[in-house]
Amino acid sequence: MRSFAFLRFWPVAAMALGAVFPAPTLAAGPEAEHWRQLREEARAYEHGEGVAKDPMKAYTLYCAAAKAGDPEARYSLGWMIANGRGVPRDDALAAYFFALAAEQGHEPSRRMLRFVGTPTDQIPECLRDPPAAAEQDDDIEFASEQQRQFAELVKRLAPEYGIEPRLALAIARTESNFNPRAVSPKNAQGLMQLIPETAARFNVKKPFDPEQNVRGGLAYLRWLLAYFRGDVALAAAAYNAGEGAVNRHLGIPPFAETREYVKRILEFFRRQEHPYDASVTDPSPELPKILRRLSRVRS
Repeated sequence: MRSFAFLRFWPVAAMALGAVFPAPTLAAGPEAEHWRQLREEARAYEHGEGVAKDPMKAYTLYCAAAKAGDPEARYSLGWMIANGRGVPRDDALAAYFFALAAEQGHEPSRRMLRFVGTPTDQIPECLRDPPAAAEQDDDIEFASEQQRQFAELVKRLAPEYGIEPRLALAIARTESNFNPRAVSPKNAQGLMQLIPETAARFNVKKPFDPEQNVRGGLAYLRWLLAYFRGDVALAAAAYNAGEGAVNRHLGIPPFAETREYVKRILEFFRRQEHPYDASVTDPSPELPKILRRLSRVRS
């Protein structure tokens, strides 16, 4: 592993390079705006600006922008990895991200390649495409063909709401086991188990209509992911117990049912973070406190 002592002086050098070789201007439009939002969110978590510092969340957000093609996010990933800034230091992996940005004309990334060497030939995990839809539910056992058909409905509608199909399947499976007539003791109804207040909130007029119910549940899940800034455990806990309970308890509520629910969702989805649309809603006002508390627990 190379010594990165020179990086102590890089902030000054980076400013100089930025003045001589400005980063390319991104095209205007929704895609550029989406990249900008992801980068700003990532930088806030990287530096602890207005939120608790969370390098892994920053890394995840940078990765989402990098996968979409943003050279600045690719450069930022290389920088974090080259410095071991909250993530393991790996010069070959850093070189991979610098090389991607350099190919887009990002001159500071090209210059950094001189110091980090040859890029790895392995695609970083966060840039890989998820398994094909046909492979995503091969670990679900369906008791009937009807169950399978309702699972297909969930998978088909999920992308319309920016929800990865496997997470939507995890929610539907845990909530109702794909039973559109399910009713809980708390009067949660249908495939996604919407209580009447949530159904009304997301304009579900016929909770036992499978498509209406799934759309309402996906809209709520999209809102929760934005509210908790992509934290799957918090969104799942809120789906089960309500976002108010998560805010009051500054994290997953100490209810046995909710904790088991979150465990099942995470075991099936297998990821802690999910992309989210920040324009859907402002973040929870308690999120900085929740993240500080979680960082202590997880460390």
